[in-house]
Amino acid sequence: MIFDFHARLTAAPDAVPAMLATMAGTGIARAAVSAGGVVDLDRLSDLIVEGGRADVAVDNERVRRDCARSGGLLLPFYFADPYRDVADYRRVAPSYRGLEISPAVHGFRLDDPPVSELVAVAGDVGHPVYLVCLGRPGARTTDLVALARRFPGVTFVSGHCGHTGLDAAGLALIAPLPNVVVETSGCFTAVARLAVHRLGADRVLFGTEYPLQHPEVELAKLTALDLTATELHQVTSGNAARLLGEESPVD
Repeated sequence: MIFDFHARLTAAPDAVPAMLATMAGTGIARAAVSAGGVVDLDRLSDLIVEGGRADVAVDNERVRRDCARSGGLLLPFYFADPYRDVADYRRVAPSYRGLEISPAVHGFRLDDPPVSELVAVAGDVGHPVYLVCLGRPGARTTDLVALARRFPGVTFVSGHCGHTGLDAAGLALIAPLPNVVVETSGCFTAVARLAVHRLGADRVLFGTEYPLQHPEVELAKLTALDLTATELHQVTSGNAARLLGEESPVD
């Protein structure tokens, strides 16, 4: 039984049943989900490479409602734009299980004051903070390290094991900070293996980035890591359950 720490729900009418069917077909028991389809892939790739900001509002309430009708299988994350969502996140945070911020989509720096405001709220309610670093100043792994040092009581999840999924140097940077963990969707097998080696299996989380990535692809990568039974349990369910205050699906 597997806990997917990073999947997305689009606004499609059949998004929930499609996700649950895919999970059931691949042995995934539960998933932490954020809003998906906020920008299209052409726009997202342009934002990642060229920079800028997508001034789009995220329908977090839809995600919460969809998760509420999943029978507890889907856990909602609040996808926040620091420039518009601090007050709303503060108001509704107890209805969510984590926070996601995206420098790529919303075009902010990790040292911008509203980011610290969001992280402070996450700390107050015990939310992990998920983000994917970029290769430009203000959003690099070094900037995540600085943010994590300012908030030692908050757990930060470095998505895709860092920028481009090949950020081996980033793993070395975050290794001394126990409040930074990594999530494996989209990264190279060698980097996922290096994450387990440098950080320990207790700081590595399995994720899929569904529906952009089919879970079978990420499960094949997981198998290739050749983890021990204890490590496999930690990566696939134990760590996620601990961070989200849930009973592990395999306990």
